Amino acid sequence: MPFPDKLLADDEEVVRHLHPHWTTLFWPVVRFLVVVGAGSYLAALVPAGRQQGVLRLALLAVALVLLAVLVGRPVLRWRTTSTVLTTERLLLREGVLARRGRDLPLSRITDVSFSQTLWERLVRSGTVTVESAGEGGPTVLRKVPDSAGTQQLIVVLVEEDADRGPQAGRPAGVERVTTPL
Repeated sequence: MPFPDKLLADDEEVVRHLHPHWTTLFWPVVRFLVVVGAGSYLAALVPAGRQQGVLRLALLAVALVLLAVLVGRPVLRWRTTSTVLTTERLLLREGVLARRGRDLPLSRITDVSFSQTLWERLVRSGTVTVESAGEGGPTVLRKVPDSAGTQQLIVVLVEEDADRGPQAGRPAGVERVTTPL
């Protein structure tokens, strides 16, 4: 799903739109398989008789509630968490029912760093820390796909923004940086 254009300024373009790394979905998928497997096994154990249908429906209801809590909730949280890099700012949005957001103008970003554990290096994930001028403190983005590339892209965008200066629009010859997801 593309980022809504109504949140962007007239000359602002989306450079990269990220959700948390796919490893965030690993445990919900495992839970899904366990609940479906256990539910199927238990449904097969229900003895034949008058109560068989009722017992299987009760088992199905319990399985659906477990799936909603153990699988649906984390997947929705993953889907509604996004980090968007534009030519002018870094936008952070998260939350399913209650939403939270933060916009960091590129001109206010003072430092960008990333860190990775050995496991995160293997799966190309990591933590990106963005420090900005102001009282908000550092913004820590966890489980960012291609954290090293994202950190480098933010640095390039900050430098391009500084080169553009306070005037609106891009000077001739400066093109937008794009990288594949």
